[in-house]
Amino acid sequence: MNQYAVRATDLGKQYRIGEMVSGYQTLRDTIADGFSRLKRLDLTRQTYETIWALKDVSFEVPPGRTMGIIGKNGAGKTTLLKILSRVTEPTSGKVEIQGRVGSLLEVGTGFHPELTGRENIYLNGAILGMKRAEIGRRFDEIVDFSEVEDFIDTPVKRYSSGMYLRLAFAVAAHLEPEILLVDEVLAVGDAEFQRKCLGKMSDVAEEGRTVFFVSHNMGAILRLTEETIVIDGGKMVMRAPTPEAVDFYMTSGLSQSGERVWYADETSASNATFTPLAIRVQNQKGEVMGQIPSNQPFYAEIEYELSQPVTGLRIGIYLSTSHGEQIFTSFDLDDNEAFENNPVRHAGRHRSRCKIPANYLNDGRYVLGMNASVYRIRSYFTDEHAITFTVDAVDVPGSHWPERRRGPLRPALEWELSDA
Repeated sequence: MNQYAVRATDLGKQYRIGEMVSGYQTLRDTIADGFSRLKRLDLTRQTYETIWALKDVSFEVPPGRTMGIIGKNGAGKTTLLKILSRVTEPTSGKVEIQGRVGSLLEVGTGFHPELTGRENIYLNGAILGMKRAEIGRRFDEIVDFSEVEDFIDTPVKRYSSGMYLRLAFAVAAHLEPEILLVDEVLAVGDAEFQRKCLGKMSDVAEEGRTVFFVSHNMGAILRLTEETIVIDGGKMVMRAPTPEAVDFYMTSGLSQSGERVWYADETSASNATFTPLAIRVQNQKGEVMGQIPSNQPFYAEIEYELSQPVTGLRIGIYLSTSHGEQIFTSFDLDDNEAFENNPVRHAGRHRSRCKIPANYLNDGRYVLGMNASVYRIRSYFTDEHAITFTVDAVDVPGSHWPERRRGPLRPALEWELSDA
């Protein structure tokens, strides 16, 4: 039996900043380009600014282990998965892999747009080294899971991003790779399909296959993985049992705190209608705060932009503890009057602001996420781990007892005292 499924030794990946990547070229173009580069080198030595997306990362994962990979945006998580899946080569170090690798890194990765869904299933199976008969035995199960049966003989270039995701995940999970790599791409799907995917990943892990799971959803990381690697600035800063790693990540300042601003290159082009701009925690003066006194109300504000009018759009927040325990979900159209008065949101910039009352949360670290969707029709954007903030329990009801109250809530409730 192999002692490891994946072993990385001093792994590093360096990129040139601003380097132009050309498209496909003819032989004549390649030769001419080569002479042109030689001529430029004779005249002047060009230098490029470089950045290490990964640096000196080493780990060993035994077969059957479920590994989480967490870190803020740009930490190097996706680069690591791309190296493990052989999409890109490392600049330094090496990776040893025992077994077939199935990966789901980006919507449509590994699919040929001109081929039908059926043809892409067989193509992906062949890439994994499976025989046609083996793929055929799993074909109906793949199609049933993906829920794209009506379009299975349609070229996938005509699929929506959600359909791409459904089929891609079904293929990756059902063609029995020994190692499954899954990136945050699951966030593209609707909530029901996300739960379905997470359930399948749990089944895959129970079958003894190795799973690497990148996510900003700490609840999913805690539920699905045994160990977790924390990456920051391209370096592995911690590897520990998942509850310990998540707690370290949430309390060490590595996660976003108080405010999160999205830049143009961080959002998916497939959801161009809705663009998240920012999510922030504010005090009563409108100031961004990473720490809030529990005896004062505060606000969760979401700023976004629409490129066209959207009917039935609702903006919601998810509040959870740093350990992934869900506290509540709230949408800006939960109120009947607000729902009736806002059937369509026009193109342009918008803000949705939610007030969270004083004396509601217990002291501790919390995670605020967001969702933009049209109920049961389309999910435009979801980030369940957008920012973190801290609640400080000062001068709260019951503070004359210095005990730590259980649970994430510490509401100021009304009591009546009387003689029996």
